[in-house]
Amino acid sequence: MSEKTPSGPNPATAMQSQDPHFIDELVLPQLEELNLIPGRPLIVSDADEVLVKFIAGLETWLETRGLWLNLQSFMLTGNIRDKLTDEPLKPADMPQLMEDFFADHTHALIAVEGAAAALEALSKRAQIVVLSNIPISQRGARAKSLAAQGMDYPVIANKGLKGGAVRHLAASVNAPVFFLDDIPHNIASVAKAHEPTHRLHFIADERLAKLIPPSDHSHFHTSKWADARDFIEGKLSEEGF
Repeated sequence: MSEKTPSGPNPATAMQSQDPHFIDELVLPQLEELNLIPGRPLIVSDADEVLVKFIAGLETWLETRGLWLNLQSFMLTGNIRDKLTDEPLKPADMPQLMEDFFADHTHALIAVEGAAAALEALSKRAQIVVLSNIPISQRGARAKSLAAQGMDYPVIANKGLKGGAVRHLAASVNAPVFFLDDIPHNIASVAKAHEPTHRLHFIADERLAKLIPPSDHSHFHTSKWADARDFIEGKLSEEGF
């Protein structure tokens, strides 16, 4: 969902981050730590609304702050409102709110149905990396939470668009690459940075999925992991893996 993580105040950095090839200086060392196997297919998956239930978790947490989420559009800003006055939270307050949410609640987000089983099956044919736009301070909490729910895979705390990171990872494997994300501009950035990547537009919360059409840059759109697994396995078979 748009604006899941707070953006930095530096205009130059913000402009750079719109380049689909850009990799933030905090992200590159994480990518270089990975020991990917050349020649083995790679699945790069977002976490929020793909592996874990971001919206449901956010709604639960907002209750503790006297706030609620009005799911009227595919945006957070303007849709988070005060329960008593129904006034939307000010845009200037959104970055801190999301910082607080990830600090308080990353560990508590519940896995999307079927995600762990699908990835376990796919891991027999591909290596898996989680590429999540989460504050780097919460990288460990995200990895621990996913592992506890049967998804023990490397986690990269990304910042900005994801095209540059996926391009970097693809160059390391020189094999079929699959990318799953709920946000269209991340999918578009991957299409521009590494066109051969198979791109899946995945939105687990079906209420949210109804608010936005499938990305024009995706090859497949779904809210179900069984369908995503079938698509990935079909493409792997087509390409001889």
